[in-house]
Amino acid sequence: MMDSDEFEHGGQEAAPIDMLAAYFEAHGWSFDQVGEDEIVGNTQGSWAQYELRGIWRDEDQVLQLLVLPDIRVAEDKRGPIYETLGLINEQLWIGHFELWSSSGIVLFRHGAMLGAGGTLTLDQAQLLVETAIDECERFYPVFQFVLWGGKSPAEAISASLIETRGEA
Repeated sequence: MMDSDEFEHGGQEAAPIDMLAAYFEAHGWSFDQVGEDEIVGNTQGSWAQYELRGIWRDEDQVLQLLVLPDIRVAEDKRGPIYETLGLINEQLWIGHFELWSSSGIVLFRHGAMLGAGGTLTLDQAQLLVETAIDECERFYPVFQFVLWGGKSPAEAISASLIETRGEA
C-alpha cells in the first residue's frame, strides 16, 4: 500500500485497490480491504451515507466502482423506479444507475478499463470516486420524490434538477 507521502504527490500509480485504499484513508473514510481484489469504504454525503465498493478483475484489467446510496425499493414501486432509471441514465456520460432485482437496492456503477499495466493513478481514482458520488448526490432527490413524494419520474426529475442562476 502507498504511504501518505506518495499519495500527496498525485502522479504516481499503484494497484487499483491499493490506490483506492490510499484515497479513502487520505479522506478519513472508514474502509475494509476484502482480499486483494475488493475494497469497501463509507462516506457521508449531503443526502445519505454512501457505501463505495471497488472490485478489480485482473483477467479483464477492469476496475468496477459501485456506490450504494442506501435506497431500497419495494416491489410495488419498481415500475416507476425502472422508468426513473431510464430517464436518469439518458443524462449520464459515465456510469449508470441500476436496480438490483434480487434485493431492490439502487446503486451507481462504473467500470474503468485500465489496460495492460493494471494500475490506477491518483487522478483517476479521484475522478472515478468524485464523479460517482456527485451523480448520487445529484439524483438522490429524484429517487426520493418518486418513492416518497408521489411524483412521476418526469416530475421528480424536473423538480430536482432546477439549475440555479446567480447568487442569493
